[in-house]
Amino acid sequence: MKLHHHTDHADGAGPIVRPRLYEVVSEIGFAGRRRLVSIRLVALSGAHRGDHVLDVGCGTGYLTRLLARRVGPEGHVTGLDVAQPMIEHARARAPGTCAYVLGEGQALPFPDARFDVVVSCLAVHHLPAAARGTALREMFRVLRPGGRLLIVELRPPANRLAARLAGMVAGHALRPSMPDLLAELVPAAGFRVEATGELRPLLHYVLAVR
Repeated sequence: MKLHHHTDHADGAGPIVRPRLYEVVSEIGFAGRRRLVSIRLVALSGAHRGDHVLDVGCGTGYLTRLLARRVGPEGHVTGLDVAQPMIEHARARAPGTCAYVLGEGQALPFPDARFDVVVSCLAVHHLPAAARGTALREMFRVLRPGGRLLIVELRPPANRLAARLAGMVAGHALRPSMPDLLAELVPAAGFRVEATGELRPLLHYVLAVR
């Protein structure tokens, strides 16, 4: 059983189309620490009460729901994903301050400077290689001046067993190394990189400002 649909994304992992399986694989992949890691991501994003936040590649909406608690009833979180099954799964569990939109990261259906914070967790590698730069430029466009971007991606694992699990989640899109790729794509899109680092041995993050 596969998580991804590869037909339209020969050089990327492709969209994830099995939300329930993805939830199970994610819990295993985070070794029971998914919630703790996600809470740290919310803190790293710099989202504040009342902010408008966009999650590009929101999947099942797990992170958006935590972000919604952070921004409170005065704020709002929008999740975007290319896969209808993921959007439907997220909508069924959404609090009132979350909305979910079907769409592509390289063509965000939002006006300029719409959001205070944009996050993208384990999503860039799912895009076709040629679309990744465009997606970063779109994230820049929809952020307000001074807004923050947080991208989290996989580092290629050295351990063989870990590599097999990562392959289930990321398909064949871990080369070239996503940390190296983001080091080029994020500044090229116009962002000023504030920090980079590791959340866990296999997770790399980039925090940047518009």
